[in-house]
Order: sequence, then C-alpha cells, then structure tokens
Amino acid sequence: MNIKELTSLQEMEQVQQLEERVWGISPIPTHQTLTAVKNGGIVVGAFDGEKLVGFSYGFPAYKNGESYLCSHMLGIDEAYRSKRIGEQLKHAQRQIARAKGYTIMHWTFDPLETRNGYLNLSKLNGICDTYLENCYGEMQDGFNKGLPSDRFEVHWHLDSEYVEQQQQPNILNLQPIGHFYLDQNERPTLQLATLENLTNDSYSLPVPKDFQQLKQTNADCALHWRMTTRKAFGALFSQGYVAVRIAIAEQWNEYIFVKKETLALGGNTYENY
Repeated sequence: MNIKELTSLQEMEQVQQLEERVWGISPIPTHQTLTAVKNGGIVVGAFDGEKLVGFSYGFPAYKNGESYLCSHMLGIDEAYRSKRIGEQLKHAQRQIARAKGYTIMHWTFDPLETRNGYLNLSKLNGICDTYLENCYGEMQDGFNKGLPSDRFEVHWHLDSEYVEQQQQPNILNLQPIGHFYLDQNERPTLQLATLENLTNDSYSLPVPKDFQQLKQTNADCALHWRMTTRKAFGALFSQGYVAVRIAIAEQWNEYIFVKKETLALGGNTYENY
C-alpha cells in the first residue's frame, strides 16, 4: 500500500469518485479541496497500484486564539476495510501536519460506531471531552440516516508525550457508570447509574458492538442508545473526564474514561468550549 499526500486536480477527482462509492452522496467540489491544500490543508491518499482506496481530508481551523487541523473526512473503499489503512492514513496525516507546524488535530465521529472509536482512541491515543448533539442535523446517507447525528470531537495532541510515546492511561479503580442487559424482548438496553458527583479515578460505559446492525434491525432500540449515552457522555465530560479507550467485550464494547489532568498532553489542552 502506497500512502502519500495528494495535491493535484487529478488526485482530487479520484477523491471525489471514492467519496461517492463510500457514502453515496455528492462529493466535495475539487475547487474547494484544491484551495484547501494550497492554504494549509492536507489530503492523504492510500493507493493499491494506481487505484485510490482510501483518503483523509483536513483543512486549517482556528478557535480560541489557536490554529489546528480539522480532519473532516476519512473514507476507505469497502473492499479494503479492516486492513489498517485508516490507521496508516492518520499516521501519515500526523507527520505531514507536524511538518506544516500543526500541534493539534480535531475530527468528529459517531461515538456509537466503535470501530472508529477503537482506531481514534485505543490505537491513535486521541482523546475526547467534547460532545456535539445533532452535529450535522438530519443526515441522509446510508451510515447516518434516521438518527440525530451526535458526534464525539476527538483532539489529537500531535507532539504530546501521550501520543508520541503511545502512553497507556492510568485506569485505576474502574467503575461502570451503566449496565448492559437484555430486556423482556431480548433487546440490548442500557441502565445508567447516578451521573452526579463523579469522583472515581476511571469509569466505563457499555455500548453496542455493531450499531449499524442495531439501527437496521430495531430503530427504536438504536434511538434508546443514542439518547441514553448522550446523557452519560455529557455528564462525564462536564465533570472533567475524557474518553481514552474502547475495550472489547464479548457481548458489548466499553468506553473507558479518566480524568483529563492525568494525561501527559502538554501545551494547550483545549478545554471544553
């Protein structure tokens, strides 16, 4: 697999074609992506021979007096998924971003899509303490149709010891903040514990293993998970915790949360805003 930065019109047209295959929506215009890469943006592509099979697209962003790279899209051809291409793209994006002077990168993902969460938190050492309710409104593509588009905003501290050294968070006295069970109709259900005055060193929260399948088989159950986890995530983030890992279990997966101050992030830690 060849991973490289993309800068030409022909390459942006290849990105458009892959966007359509992945999401089935109208792609970003090439005049926009070309303008972005000429002004601090980064597009990275993964090639199998001459075929573009994966890409990551980001543009310059600015908030609270600081600039960062907003990594807006990452797409992998369906035939090439589960081959660590997404991970390779993100590492290449990080190297290029650092060379351009960026120290932090942001991007969003659906917190109930744990395949993405595992990459972003467990593999890349990104963190999340920002929850965006219905971030993109009602989306109509195959992945997102039918539910509020809630998102985690990942912060990737590119030069931090936590990322550079792939440090493991100190998960001490792990306590569940919710419990997974099957209701009388055998539907997976989440029961939350108290969300006030959280003082434990770390917490865990179960989430479905395959949210896409759950959405397809039981829309009401999927909405239950969206709205119930929304409460838990908001409570944890408001009390100083960050999502740092996804642990894989037999019936469900679990988010792991620790206090943000325990992580070696260095510099501007971008508190909630």
